[in-house]
Amino acid sequence: MTQTIAPRVRTLVLLLLAAACALLAGAGPASAHAALTGSDPRQGTVVDKAPAQVSLTFSESVSVDDDSLRVLDPKGERVDDGRPSGTSGTKYAVKLHAGLPDGTYTVTYQVVSADSHPVSGAYTFSIGAPSETSVSVYDAEAGGGVVGWLYGLGRYVSYAGFTVLVGGAVFVLACWSRGSGVRPVQRLVVSGWLALTAATLGLLLLRGSYTGSGKLGDVFDLNLLGEALQTKTGAALVSRLLLLAAAALFVAVLFGAYDKREDEEKRDLTFGLAVGGAVVAAGLAATWAMSEHASVGIQAGIAMPVDIVHLLAVAAWLGGLTALLVALYRAPADTPVAASAVRRFSRLAFGSVVALVVTGTYQSWRQLGSWTAFTDTRYGQLLLVKIGLVAVLVGIAYLSRRWTAQLAEAVPAIARQREKEKVGASDGRKTETASSAEKAKATAKARSTEKAKAAEKVSGAAKGAGAAKGAGQGSSGASKGSGASQRAAQLARQRAAVDAARQKRQRDADPHRFGLRRSVLAEAGIAVVLLAVTTVLTQTEPGRTEEEAKAANPSSAAATGPSSGAVTLDMPFDTGGQNGKGVVRVELDPARVGANDMHLYVERPNGEAFDIPEVKVAFTQEAKDIGPLPVVPDHITTGHWSASGVQIPMAGDWEVAVTVRTSDIDQVTVSKNAQIG
Repeated sequence: MTQTIAPRVRTLVLLLLAAACALLAGAGPASAHAALTGSDPRQGTVVDKAPAQVSLTFSESVSVDDDSLRVLDPKGERVDDGRPSGTSGTKYAVKLHAGLPDGTYTVTYQVVSADSHPVSGAYTFSIGAPSETSVSVYDAEAGGGVVGWLYGLGRYVSYAGFTVLVGGAVFVLACWSRGSGVRPVQRLVVSGWLALTAATLGLLLLRGSYTGSGKLGDVFDLNLLGEALQTKTGAALVSRLLLLAAAALFVAVLFGAYDKREDEEKRDLTFGLAVGGAVVAAGLAATWAMSEHASVGIQAGIAMPVDIVHLLAVAAWLGGLTALLVALYRAPADTPVAASAVRRFSRLAFGSVVALVVTGTYQSWRQLGSWTAFTDTRYGQLLLVKIGLVAVLVGIAYLSRRWTAQLAEAVPAIARQREKEKVGASDGRKTETASSAEKAKATAKARSTEKAKAAEKVSGAAKGAGAAKGAGQGSSGASKGSGASQRAAQLARQRAAVDAARQKRQRDADPHRFGLRRSVLAEAGIAVVLLAVTTVLTQTEPGRTEEEAKAANPSSAAATGPSSGAVTLDMPFDTGGQNGKGVVRVELDPARVGANDMHLYVERPNGEAFDIPEVKVAFTQEAKDIGPLPVVPDHITTGHWSASGVQIPMAGDWEVAVTVRTSDIDQVTVSKNAQIG
């Protein structure tokens, strides 16, 4: 039966890991946990004269350096002094050069929020009147690329390692003390420690590049590493490494001195290990609470202890569940996990779920702020997914409790059956031993009679020879005795192997234990996906912050929110000359404030692409008296022109005018309106 179960287990584990990786890969760059809530000049405005400075206001404290805030002229040259100033931590300003000419200017920012996540963005404003600009500001995003993906993976591995390390140790100390001597359980807990240590080192190396350049080659830059160590997140990662050294000592004692003691002595050591382990586990959880979501925003003094309790409850439940799964599938036949241990873990898991519900409710209120944020923000949508997964886990856990109860009822009957089998086997061995003794006596008596007859027939010399021969036979008998001892030892080993195999077959054939295995495996599988969703959730902008940013700066929120999609405009034209009829198609992507890609196609009435001498485009917003903003696209191929980085400074209804020239004297301008932004 185990041969049929193992392939299914491996397949399910691989599928669940693939689902977790898909969630992490789909998460994309870390969303901003601090949002831009105000700016001066504002997004897309046209000011009469050049301002003395540009200021930005964020929803929470951020850290900046000399390159965090930049202002670029239409040619892409910096026009700021490169020294951001600010006192509150949420508002920073950078001074501009004097005598700036008219045109469209681009403001870019890349800062690090107080909860450790990089925040980047850009917007434009104009002096005098909008103009063409060569600046493209949407090519990269902080926290993205390969470095961002590796950083997200490191976060997932660190959470998983912490869960397995703490949960596995709790399972051994609180539920199944015999598990300290089970090799698979030992390997599980040690693997959790190794994963958390390796992930922490990786995050520390990636930190500088993750919040800065985003280049993989900067991972081993010592200057960036030194800067990262001076930040709150860097200090938290270093503290985590120091606590992991203490955790290594705890694991060594748990699977060393603790395992070697008798049950009575273990009780005395359990209390000391529990206290020391709780302190180390709480310290490890605090390294997340003090550097991420809980450390900023409202009620931070309450949120951090709540977050520590939440993380410990997750570890005790999901990590203990993983240890139980390993014990059910990999524990030796002579050390099966007892039903009493499963019952104790069931009670522990119930307490952990209660703690999760209480702390999770508080965290949800703190991060969302309103019921509408559940559906209107990405954070709220992910939180709904997490709540659904927890509900499914609780439902499967209820089934596990039923299997546990049935297993407990079946254990006495199985124990009695095993005792009967042992008694029967013992009686069989006694009968076999008695029969062998009788045969040995009969053989010895026959040999004695033959020797007496031979002694009467031979002479004295022959008697001497017979004495020598008897000595040789004695030596041979001793040799035979040694061989019999080896055969007895081999027989004992075979009997032990047969007994172990029989016990394993009985254990695997137990329908209650088999049902418990399946339900626990399902729980562990959902836990893998739940952990992935939680990791993505910690990298997503809280709903409260997102809604505050939208309320404070609607135009900026519209500019940085989801794009409205590409706009396609088909405009027939007729220049009046030969081959002067056709259709010009303009595609603008993503049709939002800021940089856009524009593609222009010219076709004959029958749909055939053809070239013309010249084509130009202009954007005008009459309501705001902006434009025309000219764009001269580059010729790509027959009937196809393109332009990148087309700047639209303001959302609204724009007139898109296309001038088509089919000969030296034949040209016409056609136009259509499009809603942009």
